[in-house]
Amino acid sequence: MQLVTVRVPASTSNLGPGFDCLGVALRLYNDITMRRGRSGANSPMVAGAARSFFQEARVREFPFACTIEGDVPRSRGLGSSVTVRLGVIHALNELAGRLVRERIFEMCAELEGHPDNAAPSTFGGFNVVRAENRQRFAISLRLRFVLLIPEIHVETKAARSLLPQRIPRADAIANIGNASAITAAFVSQRYQDLAGAFADRLHQPYRARLIPILDRVIRAAESAGALGGFLSGSGSTIAALTLRSPARIAAAMQTAAGRTRAQTVITVADNRGARVLRSA
Repeated sequence: MQLVTVRVPASTSNLGPGFDCLGVALRLYNDITMRRGRSGANSPMVAGAARSFFQEARVREFPFACTIEGDVPRSRGLGSSVTVRLGVIHALNELAGRLVRERIFEMCAELEGHPDNAAPSTFGGFNVVRAENRQRFAISLRLRFVLLIPEIHVETKAARSLLPQRIPRADAIANIGNASAITAAFVSQRYQDLAGAFADRLHQPYRARLIPILDRVIRAAESAGALGGFLSGSGSTIAALTLRSPARIAAAMQTAAGRTRAQTVITVADNRGARVLRSA
Protein backbone atom coordinates (compact mmCIF):
# COMPACT_ATOMS: atom_id res chain seq x y z
CA MET A 1 0.00 0.00 0.00
CA GLN A 2 1.36 3.41 -0.99
CA LEU A 3 -1.53 5.80 -0.27
CA VAL A 4 -4.23 6.03 2.38
CA THR A 5 -6.79 8.63 3.43
CA VAL A 6 -8.13 8.60 6.98
CA ARG A 7 -11.16 10.63 8.03
CA VAL A 8 -11.15 11.87 11.63
CA PRO A 9 -14.13 13.57 13.30
CA ALA A 10 -13.95 16.76 15.29
CA SER A 11 -14.83 16.58 18.96
CA THR A 12 -16.33 18.75 21.63
CA SER A 13 -14.92 18.17 25.10
CA ASN A 14 -15.63 19.04 28.74
CA LEU A 15 -19.34 19.62 28.03
CA GLY A 16 -19.17 22.26 30.71
CA PRO A 17 -18.48 20.51 34.03
CA GLY A 18 -16.76 17.36 32.70
CA PHE A 19 -13.32 18.96 32.57
CA ASP A 20 -10.81 16.70 30.80
CA CYS A 21 -13.06 13.64 31.13
CA LEU A 22 -16.13 14.00 28.84
CA GLY A 23 -16.12 14.25 25.05
CA VAL A 24 -18.33 13.76 21.99
CA ALA A 25 -17.38 13.13 18.36
CA LEU A 26 -19.11 15.35 15.80
CA ARG A 27 -19.93 15.03 12.11
CA LEU A 28 -17.35 17.62 11.18
CA TYR A 29 -14.20 16.14 9.68
CA ASN A 30 -10.60 16.45 8.58
CA ASP A 31 -9.19 14.04 5.98
CA ILE A 32 -5.52 13.11 6.31
CA THR A 33 -3.97 11.66 3.15
CA MET A 34 -0.59 9.93 3.43
CA ARG A 35 1.60 9.09 0.41
CA ARG A 36 4.48 6.76 1.07
CA GLY A 37 7.78 7.32 -0.68
CA ARG A 38 7.36 11.03 -1.24
CA SER A 39 9.18 13.58 0.88
CA GLY A 40 7.01 16.43 2.10
CA ALA A 41 7.47 19.59 4.13
CA ASN A 42 5.53 18.29 7.09
CA SER A 43 4.58 20.44 10.07
CA PRO A 44 6.13 19.86 13.50
CA MET A 45 2.83 18.33 14.68
CA VAL A 46 2.78 15.84 11.78
CA ALA A 47 6.47 15.02 12.25
CA GLY A 48 6.01 14.51 16.00
CA ALA A 49 3.08 12.13 15.53
CA ALA A 50 5.01 10.20 12.88
CA ARG A 51 8.05 9.92 15.14
CA SER A 52 5.83 8.54 17.90
CA PHE A 53 4.38 5.95 15.51
CA PHE A 54 7.74 4.73 14.19
CA GLN A 55 9.08 4.32 17.72
CA GLU A 56 6.01 2.52 19.05
CA ALA A 57 5.45 0.28 16.01
CA ARG A 58 9.19 -0.44 15.66
CA VAL A 59 8.99 0.36 11.99
CA ARG A 60 11.94 1.78 10.10
CA GLU A 61 11.23 5.38 9.17
CA PHE A 62 10.36 6.06 5.55
CA PRO A 63 9.65 9.28 3.64
CA PHE A 64 6.05 10.36 3.26
CA ALA A 65 3.97 13.34 2.22
CA CYS A 66 0.91 14.32 4.21
CA THR A 67 -2.00 16.56 3.20
CA ILE A 68 -4.79 17.70 5.49
CA GLU A 69 -8.16 18.82 4.18
CA GLY A 70 -11.48 19.36 5.89
CA ASP A 71 -13.78 21.57 7.92
CA VAL A 72 -12.34 21.45 11.44
CA PRO A 73 -11.06 24.94 12.28
CA ARG A 74 -7.78 25.34 14.16
CA SER A 75 -7.60 26.65 17.73
CA ARG A 76 -11.38 26.74 18.18
CA GLY A 77 -11.90 24.03 20.78
CA LEU A 78 -13.01 21.32 18.34
CA GLY A 79 -10.05 18.98 18.59
CA SER A 80 -8.27 20.03 15.41
CA SER A 81 -4.88 18.91 16.74
CA VAL A 82 -6.34 15.48 17.51
CA THR A 83 -7.59 15.11 13.94
CA VAL A 84 -4.03 15.68 12.74
CA ARG A 85 -2.15 13.54 15.26
CA LEU A 86 -4.68 10.73 15.21
CA GLY A 87 -4.96 10.86 11.43
CA VAL A 88 -1.19 10.67 10.95
CA ILE A 89 -0.75 7.72 13.33
CA HIS A 90 -3.76 5.92 11.92
CA ALA A 91 -2.61 6.45 8.31
CA LEU A 92 0.95 5.31 8.99
CA ASN A 93 -0.42 2.27 10.78
CA GLU A 94 -2.47 1.39 7.71
CA LEU A 95 0.64 1.73 5.53
CA ALA A 96 3.14 -0.12 7.66
CA GLY A 97 2.04 -1.00 11.19
CA ARG A 98 0.11 -3.46 13.31
CA LEU A 99 -1.01 -1.31 16.21
CA VAL A 100 -4.49 -1.92 17.57
CA ARG A 101 -6.96 0.97 17.74
CA GLU A 102 -6.74 1.11 21.52
CA ARG A 103 -2.99 1.75 21.38
CA ILE A 104 -3.45 4.39 18.68
CA PHE A 105 -5.84 6.19 21.02
CA GLU A 106 -3.37 5.97 23.90
CA MET A 107 -0.56 7.40 21.78
CA CYS A 108 -2.72 10.30 20.63
CA ALA A 109 -3.82 11.04 24.20
CA GLU A 110 -0.18 11.05 25.33
CA LEU A 111 0.76 13.52 22.61
CA GLU A 112 -2.23 15.74 23.45
CA GLY A 113 -1.65 15.64 27.19
CA HIS A 114 -5.29 14.78 27.91
CA PRO A 115 -7.67 12.11 26.53
CA ASP A 116 -11.05 13.83 26.28
CA ASN A 117 -10.74 14.69 22.57
CA ALA A 118 -8.65 11.69 21.54
CA ALA A 119 -11.22 9.16 22.79
CA PRO A 120 -14.29 10.38 20.86
CA SER A 121 -12.30 11.09 17.70
CA THR A 122 -10.91 7.54 17.81
CA PHE A 123 -14.04 5.63 18.80
CA GLY A 124 -16.95 7.96 18.06
CA GLY A 125 -19.93 8.70 20.28
CA PHE A 126 -19.96 9.98 23.85
CA ASN A 127 -16.88 9.05 25.86
CA VAL A 128 -16.11 9.10 29.58
CA VAL A 129 -12.36 8.90 30.10
CA ARG A 130 -10.09 8.49 33.13
CA ALA A 131 -6.47 8.64 32.02
CA GLU A 132 -6.33 5.74 29.53
CA ASN A 133 -9.52 4.10 30.78
CA ARG A 134 -12.62 4.93 28.79
CA GLN A 135 -16.26 4.07 28.23
CA ARG A 136 -18.11 4.79 24.99
CA PHE A 137 -21.82 5.19 24.30
CA ALA A 138 -23.66 5.77 21.03
CA ILE A 139 -25.64 8.99 20.61
CA SER A 140 -29.02 9.27 18.92
CA LEU A 141 -29.21 11.48 15.85
CA ARG A 142 -32.21 13.16 17.49
CA LEU A 143 -29.76 15.23 19.50
CA ARG A 144 -28.46 18.25 17.58
CA PHE A 145 -25.29 20.16 18.29
CA VAL A 146 -25.42 23.87 17.43
CA LEU A 147 -21.97 25.43 17.22
CA LEU A 148 -21.12 29.11 17.20
CA ILE A 149 -17.53 29.35 15.94
CA PRO A 150 -16.10 32.86 16.48
CA GLU A 151 -13.10 34.17 14.60
CA ILE A 152 -11.13 34.03 17.85
CA HIS A 153 -8.10 31.78 18.14
CA VAL A 154 -7.58 30.22 21.58
CA GLU A 155 -4.48 28.17 22.26
CA THR A 156 -5.06 25.37 24.77
CA LYS A 157 -1.88 26.17 26.68
CA ALA A 158 -2.88 29.80 27.12
CA ALA A 159 -6.39 28.84 28.19
CA ARG A 160 -5.07 26.40 30.80
CA SER A 161 -2.74 29.03 32.23
CA LEU A 162 -5.78 31.00 33.39
CA LEU A 163 -7.05 28.22 35.65
CA PRO A 164 -6.49 28.44 39.42
CA GLN A 165 -4.45 25.84 41.27
CA ARG A 166 -7.12 25.48 43.98
CA ILE A 167 -10.91 25.59 43.88
CA PRO A 168 -13.56 25.87 46.60
CA ARG A 169 -15.13 22.62 47.75
CA ALA A 170 -18.61 23.87 46.80
CA ASP A 171 -17.46 24.37 43.21
CA ALA A 172 -16.04 20.84 43.05
CA ILE A 173 -19.26 19.37 44.43
CA ALA A 174 -21.38 21.28 41.93
CA ASN A 175 -19.27 20.10 39.01
CA ILE A 176 -19.30 16.47 40.15
CA GLY A 177 -23.09 16.55 40.31
CA ASN A 178 -23.50 18.14 36.89
CA ALA A 179 -20.93 15.89 35.18
CA SER A 180 -22.64 12.85 36.67
CA ALA A 181 -26.04 14.06 35.44
CA ILE A 182 -24.66 14.58 31.92
CA THR A 183 -23.18 11.08 31.89
CA ALA A 184 -26.43 9.51 33.08
CA ALA A 185 -28.44 11.38 30.44
CA PHE A 186 -26.15 10.26 27.60
CA VAL A 187 -25.98 6.66 28.78
CA SER A 188 -29.77 6.39 29.16
CA GLN A 189 -30.43 8.57 26.08
CA ARG A 190 -32.83 10.60 28.22
CA TYR A 191 -31.47 13.77 26.66
CA GLN A 192 -34.15 15.98 28.17
CA ASP A 193 -32.39 15.40 31.49
CA LEU A 194 -29.43 17.41 30.18
CA ALA A 195 -31.33 20.62 30.86
CA GLY A 196 -29.58 22.61 33.56
CA ALA A 197 -26.62 20.23 33.81
CA PHE A 198 -24.00 22.13 31.80
CA ALA A 199 -23.15 24.75 34.43
CA ASP A 200 -19.44 24.79 35.25
CA ARG A 201 -17.34 26.37 37.99
CA LEU A 202 -13.89 24.94 37.25
CA HIS A 203 -12.79 26.48 33.96
CA GLN A 204 -15.43 28.47 32.07
CA PRO A 205 -15.59 31.41 34.51
CA TYR A 206 -11.82 31.89 34.09
CA ARG A 207 -11.69 31.31 30.34
CA ALA A 208 -14.58 33.70 29.72
CA ARG A 209 -12.10 36.58 29.64
CA LEU A 210 -10.79 35.13 26.35
CA ILE A 211 -14.32 34.81 24.93
CA PRO A 212 -16.32 37.78 26.26
CA ILE A 213 -19.48 36.70 24.40
CA LEU A 214 -19.61 33.29 26.13
CA ASP A 215 -22.25 33.88 28.79
CA ARG A 216 -24.65 35.87 26.66
CA VAL A 217 -24.49 33.39 23.78
CA ILE A 218 -25.29 30.51 26.15
CA ARG A 219 -28.20 32.47 27.65
CA ALA A 220 -29.53 33.23 24.17
CA ALA A 221 -29.34 29.56 23.16
CA GLU A 222 -31.22 28.46 26.28
CA SER A 223 -33.86 31.16 25.81
CA ALA A 224 -34.38 29.90 22.25
CA GLY A 225 -35.03 26.35 23.50
CA ALA A 226 -31.63 24.69 23.88
CA LEU A 227 -31.11 22.14 26.64
CA GLY A 228 -27.99 24.06 27.55
CA GLY A 229 -24.72 25.41 26.28
CA PHE A 230 -21.03 25.36 27.12
CA LEU A 231 -17.57 26.34 25.95
CA SER A 232 -16.29 23.62 23.62
CA GLY A 233 -12.91 22.50 24.92
CA SER A 234 -10.81 25.56 25.66
CA GLY A 235 -12.78 27.58 23.08
CA SER A 236 -13.51 29.71 21.30
CA THR A 237 -16.41 27.61 19.95
CA ILE A 238 -19.61 27.73 21.99
CA ALA A 239 -21.84 24.65 21.74
CA ALA A 240 -25.54 24.22 22.49
CA LEU A 241 -27.50 20.96 22.51
CA THR A 242 -31.12 20.60 21.49
CA LEU A 243 -33.85 18.18 20.53
CA ARG A 244 -35.80 20.80 18.60
CA SER A 245 -35.54 24.03 16.61
CA PRO A 246 -31.77 24.02 15.96
CA ALA A 247 -32.03 26.73 13.30
CA ARG A 248 -33.80 29.07 15.71
CA ILE A 249 -31.15 28.43 18.35
CA ALA A 250 -28.35 29.06 15.85
CA ALA A 251 -29.93 32.37 14.86
CA ALA A 252 -30.26 33.41 18.50
CA MET A 253 -26.62 32.55 19.18
CA GLN A 254 -25.50 34.49 16.11
CA THR A 255 -27.49 37.52 17.20
CA ALA A 256 -26.07 37.33 20.72
CA ALA A 257 -22.54 37.32 19.30
CA GLY A 258 -23.15 40.89 18.19
CA ARG A 259 -20.21 42.41 16.37
CA THR A 260 -18.00 39.39 16.94
CA ARG A 261 -17.52 37.68 13.60
CA ALA A 262 -18.65 34.07 13.82
CA GLN A 263 -20.27 31.27 11.87
CA THR A 264 -22.85 28.73 13.03
CA VAL A 265 -22.85 25.02 12.28
CA ILE A 266 -25.66 22.57 13.05
CA THR A 267 -24.54 18.96 13.24
CA VAL A 268 -25.03 15.63 15.02
CA ALA A 269 -22.77 13.14 16.73
CA ASP A 270 -20.41 10.83 14.84
CA ASN A 271 -20.71 7.31 16.23
CA ARG A 272 -17.98 5.72 14.08
CA GLY A 273 -14.79 7.57 14.93
CA ALA A 274 -11.66 7.61 12.77
CA ARG A 275 -11.90 5.45 9.65
CA VAL A 276 -10.14 4.73 6.38
CA LEU A 277 -11.77 6.35 3.35
CA ARG A 278 -9.50 4.95 0.66
CA SER A 279 -6.26 3.12 0.16
CA ALA A 280 -4.16 2.23 -2.87
